[in-house]
Amino acid sequence: MYSLMCSSTDDLEKHKINSELYDALMMREDEKKVIELCRKVPDHALHILTVHDDTVIHMAVYSKKSDLVLKLLDELPDMYLDKMTRQNQAGNTILHETATSNHALPVADKVLRTAPGLLGMRNNNGETALFRSARYGKSEIFNFLAGKLSGYDQASKMPFLQRTDKTSVLHMSILAEHYDVALQIANDYKYLIGEKDADDMTALQLLACKPEAFNGRREQGFFFSKLIHRVIRSCSSALREEIKKEEEKYKAAVELAEFLIKRDTSWELSFTIQDQSRPRIHKYGSSSGASVREKGSGGEVVESAESALFLATKSGCIEMVKRILKVYPQAIEYIDDEGRNILHVAIKYRQLEIFEYVKHMEVPMMRFIRKIDNNGNTVLHMTGIKRSDYVPEKMEGPALVLQEELLWFERVKKVMESMPHFMTHQNNMRFTADGLFAFANNDLRLLSIEWLKHTVEGCSVVAVLIATVAFAAIYTVPGGINESTGKPVLINHPFFAVFTVTDVLSLTCSLTSVVTLLSILSSPFRLQDFKHSLPDNLMVGFTFLFLSVVMMMVAFAATILLMIKNKESWTKIMLYTFSFVPVGIFSLTYFPVYIKKSLERAGEYFCDMLKQLIPQSLLSLFKYISCFSICARDPATGSSIP
Repeated sequence: MYSLMCSSTDDLEKHKINSELYDALMMREDEKKVIELCRKVPDHALHILTVHDDTVIHMAVYSKKSDLVLKLLDELPDMYLDKMTRQNQAGNTILHETATSNHALPVADKVLRTAPGLLGMRNNNGETALFRSARYGKSEIFNFLAGKLSGYDQASKMPFLQRTDKTSVLHMSILAEHYDVALQIANDYKYLIGEKDADDMTALQLLACKPEAFNGRREQGFFFSKLIHRVIRSCSSALREEIKKEEEKYKAAVELAEFLIKRDTSWELSFTIQDQSRPRIHKYGSSSGASVREKGSGGEVVESAESALFLATKSGCIEMVKRILKVYPQAIEYIDDEGRNILHVAIKYRQLEIFEYVKHMEVPMMRFIRKIDNNGNTVLHMTGIKRSDYVPEKMEGPALVLQEELLWFERVKKVMESMPHFMTHQNNMRFTADGLFAFANNDLRLLSIEWLKHTVEGCSVVAVLIATVAFAAIYTVPGGINESTGKPVLINHPFFAVFTVTDVLSLTCSLTSVVTLLSILSSPFRLQDFKHSLPDNLMVGFTFLFLSVVMMMVAFAATILLMIKNKESWTKIMLYTFSFVPVGIFSLTYFPVYIKKSLERAGEYFCDMLKQLIPQSLLSLFKYISCFSICARDPATGSSIP
């Protein structure tokens, strides 16, 4: 009993000291009190403070209190130095925590002089402190720690530069999007460029899967660059800093890509150009087909990760594709283990920009469209094959997605016009390209039918409601009727003409919308009807519905102005106002579909026209329109662009 009481007392005392330490360290930031409290505990600054086994120094380093850490290390008695290698529950030592901040260089230096063995210790993820600094993109601390390995040979350095799962510091810096650090690592440790991680991926292959790395502003002409820089200087400092970071990230990614591309020749390990599946244009016969995976230079069966070119194609990284082909134009001939060329892959992954880029290569293009993959698929068959995780970029109704797929099929079919016999070619599953496309999109077609029916029914109700209101409004004109003449009292008022015209237009547009939308319900819903007929009718119906609501709102506004002029009661005006709310709500429910499709396509068409008429460098100025608006509204700048 006595021992239990003593144990309970000790725990209470321990928790009390821990509370005071944590409060002084994290809340009050009282360094003197932290040092005083550390003198009272047995392990001093290596006292375990948190439930995750973090010591006081762990927490001080994590809180970026470098001065405090140095003081605690100075006061640490020699008898406790053997506990410097303590790890928390994540396996992180003091040096692991230090590696996440460039400002902790003095701490890292002192820690390593005290306990040099920390440099080679790994956390639970198999990461050394050097690896952890690359993960967080801390170039200064990385260089410092790497300097400690200067006397090591390549084999001795690898355990520090690789995680236990074979991921290297170069892999990690790319995955973490620290491209400037990755470029430095690639320069200093060129032997890491060819190293592969657990997924058999090199650094270039990882970079090829990150199209977001190349979303920064492209290099501009001299004149426009100066103008853009003047605009940036006039903007708020936060926006300037954000744009600067984006540009630096893009430039670092480009430099890294160019550096790695020159040293990556994985495309040379191509598979055979010979079609492994015999073309068949007849309906009957054996359906078996060979699918051999072998290299072009020999007959051995091989397994390898895809080339960076194909990975960039799959991920839609057009800039990587262009830069790879600029350095190695012959890489365009690469064929993967499924017998597919770059055109097959671009079509399967719906990468329009890459498809158009390859299509303009006239000589290679003639070879690409003749290639049949190991499953007997032509490039046109690929329109009926999608990756399992494919999700359209624009989340639209299924009918609009199906329309995009049909237009994609027609786009690819045009490049096959010189090879008409491929139109009837059957793959190993006995499907022609048309048959495979119809089979693959059958479920989408059924969803599209249901979606169209529900959408048309809902919009038709709104259109009929608007037509009813517009029809009734013409017989209850504002101001009433002159009983002696039978004419409207306000007929000579200018807003009366506005009311009359807009009310008639609203009625006309709503009825036109109803007729157009109902014509969709009478359609046979064939697959080809979704290419133009049904989506176009839907957009026409939406357009007239939109116009009818606009005209109704204008007519309503004119009515309000007429009533105010005629001194009608505000109660009646408010009643009319609230009676119009349901119409607006019902209409706006369906407008996003209209705006999403019609207005976006109109905007895309307008942008395409601009690209043909205006230099690319001028278009880049649109990105900085927000800067102009900020400068115009911010009285603090008070400056204009000279």
